[in-house]
Amino acid sequence: MSVRVAVCYGQPTDTEAFDEYYRRVHIPLASRVPGLREFTWGKVTSMDGTAPPYYAIASLYFDDDAALRAGLASPEMAAAGKDVRNFATKPVSMFIHTEETVGP
Repeated sequence: MSVRVAVCYGQPTDTEAFDEYYRRVHIPLASRVPGLREFTWGKVTSMDGTAPPYYAIASLYFDDDAALRAGLASPEMAAAGKDVRNFATKPVSMFIHTEETVGP
């Protein structure tokens, strides 16, 4: 079982600029958060062809609640959070949830 922070990015004004900045600046910055076990991200598409509510979703995995709390309170997370305004032109939603593997 792990704890995940899901960061859901709205559709940016300029997708190419978002992607370039996210890869070049934000990923290295966010990767420094203490206790971060895994960091993934991907662009969203809908299964029915309609416009999805998000452009991309990032997943930040921590081993447990204590690691999550320490990571969230860190200067590195503060810097990553502040950096979001440099590339995200639409609202960003964040969720925390516990994940458990239930299948193969």
